Amino acid sequence: MNLYELFSARGWLCAAIADVSDFIWTYLLIAALICCGLYFTFRTRFVQFRMVGEMFRLLGRSGSRHDGRHHISSFQAFAMSLGSAVGTGNLAGVATAITIGGPGAIFWMWIIALIGSATAFVESSLAQLFKRHSPDGFIGGPAYYILHGLRSRRMSALFAVLITITFGLSYNSIQSNTICSAMNEAFGMSNTLVGALLAVLATIIAFGGIKRVARVCSLMVPFMAIGYLLITVLVLALNYHRIPAMFALIVENAFGFEQASGGALGMAVLAGVKRGLFSNEAGEGSAPNVAATASVSHPVKQGLIQSLAVFTDTLVVCTCTAFIILLSGLYDTTSLNGIALTQSALNHHIGSAGTFVIAVAIFFFAFSSIIANYYYGESNMRFLTSRKWPLNVFRVMSATVMVMFGAVASLDIVWNIGDVCMALLTICNLVALGGLCRYSFAMLADYRRQRCEGVAEPVFRGDTFPELKEIIVWK
Repeated sequence: MNLYELFSARGWLCAAIADVSDFIWTYLLIAALICCGLYFTFRTRFVQFRMVGEMFRLLGRSGSRHDGRHHISSFQAFAMSLGSAVGTGNLAGVATAITIGGPGAIFWMWIIALIGSATAFVESSLAQLFKRHSPDGFIGGPAYYILHGLRSRRMSALFAVLITITFGLSYNSIQSNTICSAMNEAFGMSNTLVGALLAVLATIIAFGGIKRVARVCSLMVPFMAIGYLLITVLVLALNYHRIPAMFALIVENAFGFEQASGGALGMAVLAGVKRGLFSNEAGEGSAPNVAATASVSHPVKQGLIQSLAVFTDTLVVCTCTAFIILLSGLYDTTSLNGIALTQSALNHHIGSAGTFVIAVAIFFFAFSSIIANYYYGESNMRFLTSRKWPLNVFRVMSATVMVMFGAVASLDIVWNIGDVCMALLTICNLVALGGLCRYSFAMLADYRRQRCEGVAEPVFRGDTFPELKEIIVWK
């Protein structure tokens, strides 16, 4: 065997190993997330459907008042978690799902959002239950409920390290790279210049602490979500006569016999499920880090609000992108994929301005992800150590070095590292949720009992769980 054949064989073997790795880290993980979501849905008696009105009531009340100068409000926590979840994946990722799985992928993306919102409720209410006091208010997340709920120090430390690497470092470079590429394509701006500006802005916000991150996200997220929604409404108005056919196309491709016989049905299901799960982040353990920081009178309140964040991410923002693409008729153009498909679709509707609109949308979406991802890393650095210098080093690495690195580097290796870390931290979180979910179910029952008794603002008392001496905030 000559060298060419040897390396070809080795390349084939490596490709086979990569396929097996993809199967383990993608398909099995997705199956676990779906099973957990279905279990939580049934055990909470479909909380994500029965209490939608309560979710909006709580969000409205938290957005109209401040919870004190030492704590962030429930709405600010909602905005921070949504700022991280709503990123470039909502524009580019949805396009990729449609390219791979066809229009039917959108239907399954909706279904998985409805299931995942129950998981978001469980993990966020647990984060509230096991939160701790910090100099900036409250702090918590999966690392805290793994340590104090499951009493596993090693597993909690592993989760804290993994999420710090994934969100605080790896994913920030990816978001930066996407922003720079979009700015270069739309305005011809240098990647180095855009990266430097992003690094300066992110560093200023990072050194301002959690309250500054919360204020920026609470201003940016509503602005960018409403703006993108208005663009979609314009597209729908211009194509109002094609809307019924669009919905028919989605349903037909999700269940059609032609798709099933050709094997495309499975691709539609898989693409939709993958995009839905990894867009709204339900079950990954990211949103609980910010859910714990909110000042609320009952853990269930923030659990309900974070469930609403899943709906907003997938059923609103991802759907907006899907509608823009499907109404353009370009979804079956083989030469287009990812963000290029989204830009071309909007160009089809509003002319050449579409490229610039998408570039601006990506800037806001991805920059909000950078600062929210940074906080996920910061909260877990605080869990690992109380010293200030490691935290300051992380701030520089996350907000400055990795943002600048993402602007000028190829990110294949960073993506691979991030995917593996994401899978590991999701496994850690799902194990913890399985062991602690009974507390979420009991808290939900307590909350509903108080609401049925006419209590407008239910209050949680720590003696509800006398066996948990670790829930010191609620004692």
